[in-house]
Amino acid sequence: MRLISLQLCNFRQFYGKTPEIKFSYGQENTTVIYGNNGSGKTAILNAFTWILYEQFTAAFAAPEILINKRAIAESTVGIAIECWGEIKFERDHKLYQLKRKCYGVKQSNQELEITESKLFILVSHDDGKWYSPVESAADIIELILPTSLHQYFFFDGERIDNFFRHHENNTIAEDTRELLGVKVLDRAIEHLKKAKRTLQEELQNIGDTETRQLLQAQNKLEDSISQSQNQVTEIIQQIEQLENQKKNLIHQLQELNGADKLQYLKDKLIKQEQSTRNNLINCKQELKNLISRQSYLVFLPQTQKSFIKLLKDLHQSENRYSGVKKDFIEQLLQQEKCICNRPLTPETTAYKELTKILNQADNQQISEATIRLETQLKINQDILVKLWQALDQKQAYLNHQYLEISQLEQELETVNKKLRRYPDHNIQSIQRDIELLENKIKELILKQGIIQQDLTTQNQELSQLILTISKHQLKENKQILTKKRIQATAEAIIRLIEVRTRLEEQFRDSLEQKVREIFSSISFTPYIPKLNKNYELTLVEKTSGISIPVAASTGENQILSLSFIGGIINRVKEWSQQNTLIGPDSSTFPIVMDSPFGSLDQIYRKQVAKAIPQLANQLIILVTKTQWRGEVATEITDLTGKQYVLAYNSPKPDCQKDWIELYGVQYPLVKPSNNQFEYTEIIQVYE
Repeated sequence: MRLISLQLCNFRQFYGKTPEIKFSYGQENTTVIYGNNGSGKTAILNAFTWILYEQFTAAFAAPEILINKRAIAESTVGIAIECWGEIKFERDHKLYQLKRKCYGVKQSNQELEITESKLFILVSHDDGKWYSPVESAADIIELILPTSLHQYFFFDGERIDNFFRHHENNTIAEDTRELLGVKVLDRAIEHLKKAKRTLQEELQNIGDTETRQLLQAQNKLEDSISQSQNQVTEIIQQIEQLENQKKNLIHQLQELNGADKLQYLKDKLIKQEQSTRNNLINCKQELKNLISRQSYLVFLPQTQKSFIKLLKDLHQSENRYSGVKKDFIEQLLQQEKCICNRPLTPETTAYKELTKILNQADNQQISEATIRLETQLKINQDILVKLWQALDQKQAYLNHQYLEISQLEQELETVNKKLRRYPDHNIQSIQRDIELLENKIKELILKQGIIQQDLTTQNQELSQLILTISKHQLKENKQILTKKRIQATAEAIIRLIEVRTRLEEQFRDSLEQKVREIFSSISFTPYIPKLNKNYELTLVEKTSGISIPVAASTGENQILSLSFIGGIINRVKEWSQQNTLIGPDSSTFPIVMDSPFGSLDQIYRKQVAKAIPQLANQLIILVTKTQWRGEVATEITDLTGKQYVLAYNSPKPDCQKDWIELYGVQYPLVKPSNNQFEYTEIIQVYE
């Protein structure tokens, strides 16, 4: 999971729609966001958890009040105020756009009525278009990073030591089991137990009254499906109208002097991108066809080896008369005369010997079939070698196409940026209108996807309903089959319990070792972290040769917590690569940390600053000016790709201004508000 950007609208301190906060990745994997206390650092941290999970950290005060105060004050009674947050992220070469939205409506008594939030998701496919996935947004998030684990990747650094308070140890154990995939085994065992109990129950027939109720439900569901289909048709028509408007604007842009070259370049890049995506789709289809036709060859080498040995033994058999054909011997016996003119009558010894040979002689058809099979085996071996070569070539081609698409997208963004900043205001205006239409089209596609997802669910329900109606009465007794199923279920439970026990022991031992390595690299104390069976993490020291428990300080607890998080990420990365068993996709992880250096002294600040960029593939740090300066900036600056400043606008007439200097430029941290409201602006820092 790679975070790409975050954008907010009327969320807490942030009035209106904010600019996108884009996050670094790769060698410069760190994004730093500067802000004073109260400027919105904790709000940004909680924007992630709200959008993804609709949850908040302990330090997030009044979570029920999400909508910006200025937006509320400026709103009209009865008119909805929009509040939303949007995250874009990438996973397995797919782009995801995740948006959580709620509304507030001011009542006549000046109270604000807030609606429940709704979560929407779009996925970009290989053709570059956005679609609504079949799975729900919540299900997709759970597969990528489950809710129970989010506190390890989005957390308040000043309160991180709370991870190891005694009353939370059980939570850590459960969360770690989820990360490892053990909880999936737990659920499987519980489901098997329920299935075992269900199999033991007697099947009930469906009565006539229930059948009539099912028919009524069928009619109601069919009416609902018809309404949804009409809505989809209307949305498709709206999208076509907007696409036509967009084409007209593009045509206008091409006719304007100065923008024509940029627009022609943009059209060229779009065509190249579409062509590349078509190549990508075609290559994937060719890869599927190749695998469907020839993948069976991968499983044949051992069988071929055994068959070749069988043929070799057959050729070397002493009882096999190579070259002596069965029909030749039969002809001699029918003539009752040998080729040497000796008589061959049934009572002679020669006749009896030839009869034995007849039973053991080559059958011509078998010999010919054997030769054909030997030839085919050699052909299969050559085809298998070519298959592996073709698969490697196709995969290399796919990777090249993904890289080319990425480069084209960057070039397109550069052209769009030039059009937005073009000196001619007409060109800027048309470009903004084009992007506005594109956003409207995207929203309509999202709405269409949601309705189509509902349609899919409704059609599935209708199919199941029709099936239930057709099978309303069960007549056969299935006791024998049920007993076999119960026995198989009981055996499966035993096997899963054994797998779970071994997985837990192996993972816990490797996790403890990694936590020790990270803690030792940060802490100057000789203490050793120890992880028991309940995942309770403590410190011991062995300077006297005996393990003695140590009462950890707040700073040591913070380092211990960071070590635990780093250990989890590192172990699960390796675990995911070596065991493609059951847990979530754990190959990459981002970490978002709010004030990770507050309670540490100078030495620990330096060590932690050196360690945290190595904990995850992507790091987002929210810090104050004082937390960043000195040893922290020294250790992390070279790994920083993007930086942003949260500029707090204070309504106090005598507010004390504050700023931070970066690359020779002063960026405001606190400045007077130009109205009576407090709000925060997001400013990007440029080198």
